[in-house]
Amino acid sequence: MAYKIVSSPTAMRREILFWYDRHRRVMPWRAKPGKTPDPYHVWLSEIMLQQTTVATVGPYFSRFLERWPTLPDLASADLDEILHGWQGLGYYARARNMHRCANVVATEHQGCFPKTEAELLSLPGIGAYTAAAISAIAFGKPANVVDGNVERVMARFFAVESPLPHSKETLRALSADVAPQTVRGRPGDFAQAVMDLGATVCTPRKPKCGFCPWQRSCAAHAAGNQEELPKKIKKVRKPVRQGVAFWVMREDGALLLRRRPEKGLLGGMIEIPSTDWVEGGWSDIEAQKAAPFKACWVPLTGSVRHTFTHFHLELSILATRVKSTVTCPDAIWATPDRLGEHALPTVMKKIVNSALKSA
Repeated sequence: MAYKIVSSPTAMRREILFWYDRHRRVMPWRAKPGKTPDPYHVWLSEIMLQQTTVATVGPYFSRFLERWPTLPDLASADLDEILHGWQGLGYYARARNMHRCANVVATEHQGCFPKTEAELLSLPGIGAYTAAAISAIAFGKPANVVDGNVERVMARFFAVESPLPHSKETLRALSADVAPQTVRGRPGDFAQAVMDLGATVCTPRKPKCGFCPWQRSCAAHAAGNQEELPKKIKKVRKPVRQGVAFWVMREDGALLLRRRPEKGLLGGMIEIPSTDWVEGGWSDIEAQKAAPFKACWVPLTGSVRHTFTHFHLELSILATRVKSTVTCPDAIWATPDRLGEHALPTVMKKIVNSALKSA
């Protein structure tokens, strides 16, 4: 189906940039009007913003800059320090790839980010959207920057009835038709303008159409079905997985921790040892066979629940006390008051809180 642009792309760009110059959001990583963006700030924020809200990212971004003000600082940092600073942002593979990317840029690009999308795509942790965003925002290169906000704006402006995710390529093509093709079109500002429009005006619910610079040409607004778009395929219910965590306290008060494998969910993070997380759960016999060592394991009251992107998790806890002479492969021992020194993801903090209340 061909979608007609009621207003010319030139007029659309002019209208939204005029709006953006007056209503742009103030963010700690954004360059002020007339100032040159810092590629390090743009890259760091874009990595943090992947699958995370602006409100959540703000404090993390500021703390990272305080601790690692430049890319070489971040590249030379220990991964454990970065993972520790990342706690609470989730999707920890981003932090590991961020560290790898900083090292690649520092060693192979003389500390300077490449400017083109193709070169940026070769870096760890940078996909199509992030490459386009960095190229446009940090370097002013023409690029088609499409995130969820942009998809929503395009779906409504052109009244695209095909549901997401099937309509992604259509929406991307429509966005490309409108995006600036030259540096003079302010590609970075345009990209941020459309994202701001989606975040503050063309919102998922109750869009504020009266404040939209594109209202007069918006097909969905004309049809009165803006709140129905973009359509989405109904989500499949998330499966529930079960596991058993092993709470081991040494006689000197230290707790048993260990590092998770580098690859996979929560890779490289510090954990309370547990069984695998599977659908169907574990019997007592199976769980004790999977324990770090043979011991008298006592179930604690209560359970821990946590939700990941693709599944819900339910964990029961088995506890035991051991002598200080006990040995366990790859063990990390820490007293409860020193747990803050380790990169414990949120689900592990939930285990700690539950066990401390019950033990």
